[in-house]
Amino acid sequence: MLKNNRIRQLPRNIWVLTGGSFLTDISSEMIVHLIPLFLANILGVRTVTIGLIEGVAETTASLLKVFSGRYSDKLGQRKWLTVVGYGLSTIAKPFLVLANSWTAVFAIRFTDRVGKGIRTAPRDALVADSIDPEHRGLAFGLHRAGDTAGAAIGLLTALIVVWLAQGSDLTLQTTTFRTLVWISVIPAVLAVLLLVVGIREKPSTAKQDADKKSLTWGELGRPFKQFLFVVALFTLGNSADAFLVLRAQERGLSVLSVMALLVAFNVIYAVISGPASALSDKIGRRRLLVSGWMLYALLYAGFALAQTGWQIGLLFAAYGVYYGLTEGSAKAFVADLVQPEQRGTAYGFYNAAVGVMALPASLLAGLLWQGTGRWTGFGPSAPFVFGAVLALAAVSLLVGLQFRIKD
Repeated sequence: MLKNNRIRQLPRNIWVLTGGSFLTDISSEMIVHLIPLFLANILGVRTVTIGLIEGVAETTASLLKVFSGRYSDKLGQRKWLTVVGYGLSTIAKPFLVLANSWTAVFAIRFTDRVGKGIRTAPRDALVADSIDPEHRGLAFGLHRAGDTAGAAIGLLTALIVVWLAQGSDLTLQTTTFRTLVWISVIPAVLAVLLLVVGIREKPSTAKQDADKKSLTWGELGRPFKQFLFVVALFTLGNSADAFLVLRAQERGLSVLSVMALLVAFNVIYAVISGPASALSDKIGRRRLLVSGWMLYALLYAGFALAQTGWQIGLLFAAYGVYYGLTEGSAKAFVADLVQPEQRGTAYGFYNAAVGVMALPASLLAGLLWQGTGRWTGFGPSAPFVFGAVLALAAVSLLVGLQFRIKD
């Protein structure tokens, strides 16, 4: 359990950024997991195209994270880049109501991810700037917990709307999806307003230090580069969670059941994230990452072998534990490996690497799933086998680099 006095002593910025992420995820999670169902059930889009949409949107937009992070280091300011990023994603959402083709969905999804690309590195750097190193894991863990609690509420809201609108139908209906899009705009707008009013820019020497030297890839140091390579390898097997949603439906679960699974996943993620990330302050980030990635490999093997809906349900619940162990710890580890004036740049490269690998990861998953032509013999299980194998390879590298990476 986290000590209450440690939580109460966290700075204002941590709470405001956590609140902003909480509201934003209420908004996003109402619709993001229904987008692949909207594409597949309503627009009749194939899985390889869904993989292309997710992969290109994440990868191209993620390149912005490098430039946004570096720019925040040079300015010595994080707030307004963070606000602009959240604002752009909010503006994009209502246009999903008008989307009637996969190209329109792609354009909207891309714009939303551009907003994420602009805000993510400056926001993460602002979290790191606002907290002492000995409480860094706790701060990132709380932020992830707030983010995930919002996701659970957003999904629960979506579940209620789906139940009222269409009951236990196996496929998503257009009117249901559009209703959820309109509801999702409200918390998104509130999040932007909270960040505008609540964030306090942290006085930093980052701007003067950044002016003295070029903040480039070469300046970030070998430990960070080694960690980033391992993360990129792991992410190549970590296709978009859209494929988990499609797998659940393929195993016979209704839209309502899928939404219930996602609620359970996010509740478990939120509960685990804070304590696990705080634990990383004591035992080291790498130990939690190794444990989390090993669990991921087991779970993806389970998704490959699952035959029934209840098996998918158990795997989804345990999937929340994996996220809780790794997400906050990985971001805190990035801050451990670089100097304060390099944090924006480092988070830019970290988030960009994860996003860039999303394109080949999602394309490979879509091709392996489709299992036609030259790919005959593959099928819905194949992407999960592939992900499990790469996770084990990443664990081996992370353990092997233990004497070269400083916790």
